[in-house]
Amino acid sequence: MTRLLGIDVGLQRVGLAVADTESGRITPLGIIRRSTRERDHASIVRLVHDQAIDEIVIGLPLSLDGSVGPQVAATRDWADEVVTVVGLPVSWRDERLTTERAKARVGEQGRGAAGGPPSAVARRAYRARLDREAAALILQAELDARAGVVAPTL
Repeated sequence: MTRLLGIDVGLQRVGLAVADTESGRITPLGIIRRSTRERDHASIVRLVHDQAIDEIVIGLPLSLDGSVGPQVAATRDWADEVVTVVGLPVSWRDERLTTERAKARVGEQGRGAAGGPPSAVARRAYRARLDREAAALILQAELDARAGVVAPTL
């Protein structure tokens, strides 16, 4: 059995999920609110230890046309440092449209209690849920690839 940590690196949050390759079970875990790289990395190291992670799968934020933009470089820089600290194998997965697919799973954010816009707390909680789901979708793509399942084309 191999335990995978799925990571969806964003500018403000890092979405996290765990998968077990034997059962195929994927569990969205939570998020890390981006801080200093040292704090981000310490959080990942702690999570890797606590969850007995064997491999890391990181979403690669390619542009819709498949090109590499500035966010790819920023994600790779962040991840290279994490990999150095953690010392585990890393796989990269195309994460195009994962947020949209996560929204389809989670649903649109609801209105506030009085029918108006949701509160700042509710908006943050919703975005965190989307980031967790995006990390889970990245892991699903990795499990599918390992099983030889052909991914749909964009």
